[in-house]
Amino acid sequence: MSNRRAISACCYNALMTLMEITYELQSRLQPEQLRALGNFANTYGLRRFRVDEQANRLTFEYDASRLKETEVEHVLRQAKIPVLRRVEPVGTVSQI
Repeated sequence: MSNRRAISACCYNALMTLMEITYELQSRLQPEQLRALGNFANTYGLRRFRVDEQANRLTFEYDASRLKETEVEHVLRQAKIPVLRRVEPVGTVSQI
């Protein structure tokens, strides 16, 4: 990797404000809802999402400098994702 690319990659990551938000779901996701989430995966600023079927939760990791929580919630409403409530993080530790 050239120095220019290394510096560019470093700067991009340094400027990101990573956020993680978890929602408790009312019911299991249906195939059409999972497809809608797959389309949302191409959204600029969304890094990843995961579905925890055991705990009935949906978690998003996103770059808050590019995507807002309200936009995440808007997409969930459009996809008819049955969100019960936002789950507050417990025991998170920041790494510097």
